[in-house]
Amino acid sequence: MRRREFIAGLGRAVAWPLSARAQQGERVRRVGFLSYGDDADIGPIRKLMHDELERLGWTEGRNLRLDFRFAHGDATQARVLAADLIQLAPDLIVTFYGVAFRSVQQKTKAIPIVFVGGGDPVAGGMVKDIARPEGNATGFAIQFGSLGGKWLELLKEVAPNITRVAHLYLVDLPSGYLPSIETAGRALEVQIVRIPISEAADMKAAIEAFAAEPNGGLLPSPAIPIATTLELIPLAAQYRLPTIYGPRSLPANGGLLSYDSDAAELLPRAASYVDRLPRGAKVSDLAVQYPRKFSLVINLKTAKALGLTVPRRLLALADEVIE
Repeated sequence: MRRREFIAGLGRAVAWPLSARAQQGERVRRVGFLSYGDDADIGPIRKLMHDELERLGWTEGRNLRLDFRFAHGDATQARVLAADLIQLAPDLIVTFYGVAFRSVQQKTKAIPIVFVGGGDPVAGGMVKDIARPEGNATGFAIQFGSLGGKWLELLKEVAPNITRVAHLYLVDLPSGYLPSIETAGRALEVQIVRIPISEAADMKAAIEAFAAEPNGGLLPSPAIPIATTLELIPLAAQYRLPTIYGPRSLPANGGLLSYDSDAAELLPRAASYVDRLPRGAKVSDLAVQYPRKFSLVINLKTAKALGLTVPRRLLALADEVIE
């Protein structure tokens, strides 16, 4: 049962080709995009951003060039690609995931950065003042720190027997969700186990060890690239670990449930900043924005396989139920 259109989550070096020369006298603006994930992560989002920019008067090959880079979950590669983009001297750089943002921010204080996602921008140290961002960065949060507690509450409601939950997050990006997860854990009498990972092999070994004790569940950080998180789904099934995800695409791939912001609502607003900065807007005039809508997706087939009964209250609240 689907109630909203599905937008897949976020995305080595790919440049959208210039298909024509710029019209005489019109300057071509260059926008770099860096994702810590891969092209499959960001494909639908890239199209949505491209279409919105066209609506705002930007046509690739006439007055716009877009350069995409994908780090495939490799922090070292993200830093190399950030330097590569900066060498192109773009008018601005858009980043996806916190690791991508930090890779760019560490290398330039002059080129404007528009971040999309990357966790809570204040808790993560991306900006201090959301109303008037200092420095060269502003953008759009996909989640915020307090969402960690909400994820744990939802997971506990679907799987009331869990007493231990492993929070997986990137070694290179300390989790801004931990404080709210641990606060909720104390209230729900659930032990929170921290598991920092750097690659899929780390994740597999850590989950095998965690699953040696009963009544466990998983809560991976949405900062982990989707390609890596997809490898978590069969592990969760193998070890019978109820898992809640951030990106709403994951239940369709066998994940139990997800709670995430609505990218279709957020990205047109992000495109407006990509439009305004080359036209002379200052970063400090563009406030950091937060999501307005969130979506709950539940996979009943996965719930049944885990021996779980999803409460009717949650089914009624769900934006999408996969049967």
